[in-house]
Amino acid sequence: MQWSEEGIILSVRKHGETSAIAELFTRSQGRYLGLVRGGRSRRLRPVLQPGNSVYATWRARLSEHLGTMEVEASKLRVAVIIEDPLRLAGLSTLTSLSQLVAEREAHERLYDASLLVLDAIETDAHWTALLVRWELGLLEELGFGLDLSRCAATGTQDDLIYVSPKSGRAVSGAAGERYADKLFRLPMFLRGSGGGDPTVEDILSGFALTGYFLDRHVFEPRGVPKPEARERVVSRLARISN
Repeated sequence: MQWSEEGIILSVRKHGETSAIAELFTRSQGRYLGLVRGGRSRRLRPVLQPGNSVYATWRARLSEHLGTMEVEASKLRVAVIIEDPLRLAGLSTLTSLSQLVAEREAHERLYDASLLVLDAIETDAHWTALLVRWELGLLEELGFGLDLSRCAATGTQDDLIYVSPKSGRAVSGAAGERYADKLFRLPMFLRGSGGGDPTVEDILSGFALTGYFLDRHVFEPRGVPKPEARERVVSRLARISN
């Protein structure tokens, strides 16, 4: 069995004296692991960094085997942002959270969104807002999508400014006024409407929203913590806002 495709490196671990096991996220094959012979060599170490894109060929005698993987550099993002702790933490957040999807299961929309966010991390000042939107997409891919299209109480599509922590559905200002202290704030950039560039406070509200539902539906049931890199992103943004 064999396939060849571009993918994003999610993680790498040592194997033996000279090899490595690489975890790759591809558009049509999904999340795949493979043995990279010589993966710890001087030539391949800079390539096998989480967040980089590579062109990979995976081979195995049987589909259930680990298989071997040959890789060639496609886009080396890590080298570009290595001196920026916030951007590097954002990249690590995405690659860590991508490991939550099931192995060998295609998630084409999530993969396309991942490329968009990773490329934005290099150059776009508003990449953190894209990362929040990506986390919403991840929740949806995992089967826990939020409904932000209409008010859970009234059905209206107007004035949606809250999210219910119980239902994961949007709530209008009028319907949620009495319970505002118990609801999450829904920032405008997650409502699919205008309003200009999101503020740091908007982005922190977005991370609070997605973080709550990731904890509730994914991390707590699986008994795993949120990635430390995600906590670094949030804490750095919080310092900026103060």
